[in-house]
Amino acid sequence: MAVFEVMNAAVQDRDVQAYLDLYSDDAVFVRHQSGTTMSKADFSTMIQKMMASGNTVMGPRRKIYENEDILVIHSINDYPDGTREAVLMACTLKDGKITRVETGATPLEK
Repeated sequence: MAVFEVMNAAVQDRDVQAYLDLYSDDAVFVRHQSGTTMSKADFSTMIQKMMASGNTVMGPRRKIYENEDILVIHSINDYPDGTREAVLMACTLKDGKITRVETGATPLEK
């Protein structure tokens, strides 16, 4: 099964472990707001909080492109602080795992 289908199901089911299992142990997440990077451990904490919150709505995801090297996804997400963003997520893949994630987000009006 392609990475996108597994990721999409994990997000819809709020299955944190299935989501995190898609990432290599040395995966890096580049934060779009600051350009700083987070390790998988740091990223895991953020994802756990987001999926546990009933106030975080990870909107429908759309696969833009996927092959064995890259996955590009678009979604519209609503956050507990009342903000909404259109998020473009580029995932670098190696051996079926995500090794790097970079995002770009555009604030949206609700």
